[in-house]
Amino acid sequence: MNSTKLKRKGTALLSLLLLVTIGQGQEASLGHSKSAGSWIVENIILVIGLLVFLFAIWVISDIIRKMLEAQSRQLLEEKGIVAKSTSVMDEEVPLWKRINDWAWDLVPVSAEKSIDLGHDFDGIRELDNKLPPWWLGLMYGSMIFAVIYMYQYHWSGSGWSSENEYIAEMKAGDEIKNAYLDKMANAINENNVVALTDPEDLSAGAAVFKRNCAACHGVEGQGLVGPNLTDDYWLKGGGIKNVFETIKYGVPEKGMISWKSQLKPETMQQVASYILTLQGTSPPNPKAKEGELYIPE
Repeated sequence: MNSTKLKRKGTALLSLLLLVTIGQGQEASLGHSKSAGSWIVENIILVIGLLVFLFAIWVISDIIRKMLEAQSRQLLEEKGIVAKSTSVMDEEVPLWKRINDWAWDLVPVSAEKSIDLGHDFDGIRELDNKLPPWWLGLMYGSMIFAVIYMYQYHWSGSGWSSENEYIAEMKAGDEIKNAYLDKMANAINENNVVALTDPEDLSAGAAVFKRNCAACHGVEGQGLVGPNLTDDYWLKGGGIKNVFETIKYGVPEKGMISWKSQLKPETMQQVASYILTLQGTSPPNPKAKEGELYIPE
């Protein structure tokens, strides 16, 4: 084997190894941030084994090539044909043509006699053409990829699996969904708010009411400093939109603060919906009616 071909094969093998190690080091699908260098250090045995494997493939392919060339040369000599010269290609040939010639390794039509095996049938001659290097490269590359793939995803214990990938994708999907729901929740205002009936929403609203509102309106909405919320009389109007607006902007002249800077729109909707469920209840010691009778439209 001449030095030019040796350099080409060596470069190809090193390039393949570099691509493999960089690809293994990323592991982006599961959120790992290991670099290629740290992955090589942690898996030095695998890297050495891979180098030995690649070298073995290289040696075996070179031995097979030499055996085939020797057999071909012997057959040609038996036919009295001079074998084609394998001199180093001219350095003045353009790079792209050298790459193309190397990838195909074709024998010119004018030199086909040098690879004619002497078998002729119905005008069809048998030539000793070899498989093109690009095809062999794909085959050897597929073999190497299969070995690395099986080790990485079945025996390395890296934690990757189709199930884990599914879980990671579902988690990412839930984050996107929650971000969208939060955005929609923040878009709630006094013009588009609707009363909630889901028990979880009402329970959340009740918890916020007892924590922030009971001091003025009573634990059961019977009214203390603030008005009674269980009757049909309202200072700012009843109904979900009016109650939501009152919570959002407050009633400064009556001493009620605005809650829009402390509660999310979704939370204010839950509290307003819970307050409406207090309508018609009979808490002990209710405060006297205040405001005007509210009749729903």
